[in-house]
Amino acid sequence: MRLQGTMKINNSGHLEIGGCDIVDLARSYGTPLQVIDEDLLRRNCREYRQAFSLAGQADLVFYASKALLVKAIASIIREEGLCLDVVSGGELFIALQAGFPPQRIVFHGNNKSPSEMEFALVSGVGRIVIDNYFELETLERLAEANGWRPPVLLRVAPGIEAHSHEYIRTGQTDSKFGFTLANGDIFRAVQAALNAAHLDLRGLHCHIGSQILELDAFRHTAAVMIELLQSLRVRYGWTAAELDLGGGLGVYYTTGDEPPAIAHYAAAVRESVEQSCRKHDYPRPRILVEPGRSVISPPGTTIYTIGAIKDIPGIRKYVSVDGGMNDNPRPALYQAQYEGLLANKAGQPPQEVVAVSGRCCESGDMLIWDLHTPLMTSGDLLAISCTGAYTYSMSSNYNCLPRPAMVLACDGHADLIVGRETYDDLVKHHQTPERLAAKGAVHV
Repeated sequence: MRLQGTMKINNSGHLEIGGCDIVDLARSYGTPLQVIDEDLLRRNCREYRQAFSLAGQADLVFYASKALLVKAIASIIREEGLCLDVVSGGELFIALQAGFPPQRIVFHGNNKSPSEMEFALVSGVGRIVIDNYFELETLERLAEANGWRPPVLLRVAPGIEAHSHEYIRTGQTDSKFGFTLANGDIFRAVQAALNAAHLDLRGLHCHIGSQILELDAFRHTAAVMIELLQSLRVRYGWTAAELDLGGGLGVYYTTGDEPPAIAHYAAAVRESVEQSCRKHDYPRPRILVEPGRSVISPPGTTIYTIGAIKDIPGIRKYVSVDGGMNDNPRPALYQAQYEGLLANKAGQPPQEVVAVSGRCCESGDMLIWDLHTPLMTSGDLLAISCTGAYTYSMSSNYNCLPRPAMVLACDGHADLIVGRETYDDLVKHHQTPERLAAKGAVHV
């Protein structure tokens, strides 16, 4: 497993994160346990903020909170000077509970309910991204009824195929997101937004996908969007103040992943926008980007305890952990690959190859198929790296498994930021009608 951030192997041969011995953390908080490297998270935020603040340009970085949003993470994002991208009323509520300034929030989503849009308006979010005509008409009606004129962006499906898993590509023409460019739908949407008296159309938005490792995709997207803005200026006399290019920068998960540096990604985006603006003599809009995975995924590590071990001679050796697709569904959904390390035997050389299986009742609940590791025994601690994004945020109670705890590790201290769910939490919203509760047990 590649060591990132503050990870190191200490004198006891144990994995450390943020100066905290993982064996001690597992003993104190139990497993599964998600550990967030606070120093690395803050470093990623600062790299983004600095990379998009060059040459005095007022470009903005919005952390995509769908990757992971809990109140402590929102507080760190706020302290580090980033803005926030939310996609639901729930994410907006958590952000506001964490004291995040609403004017630094952009509200996304492809099917925002009228109540969610009203919540965003009442809260005073800085921008609302309109995804479709239903939202455009609903938002105009709500704004008119309350005397508001919110800043809005229109989302475009630009027809760009990013090189990533089909489930996390979003910019192609055949997409549920945004107004389509290929059929001219975005032109009609811009005209409708300009005619809406209670909407302040600030610019356009697009997002082509996630876990993208090639900068050319971002360069091409920026060029396509500036060309579109020029066409809109010619047709309607409208000049966009802002261009939101979404997120999508990939990270290192396993050997073969070679993600660009944040600074190189920022330079590619900015240079492409500026080159295209010069080509079309178009006033440079403020650039907005929405990184999520590349901010929070590397700082996250999940710790599991090894339980059952099943050796099928000549075929495979399965080792089961006390979590799985309930706390990390990505391998089951996208065939995502991860690296792992025995946290309590981190200094020992590999001696066997095992398949790491989750504990859910699904054959597809496999976390790592071929892990080179020291000899494993029940009770060992397995650390799986780069799990900060789209794990806890996509977790479930499948098989009635409680969600794991989460700690923030820094300078030898660990703070609990999400408590472990209990069995009581599983049933706290359950209701048994009196007509059922009154019946006695059936004896068979």
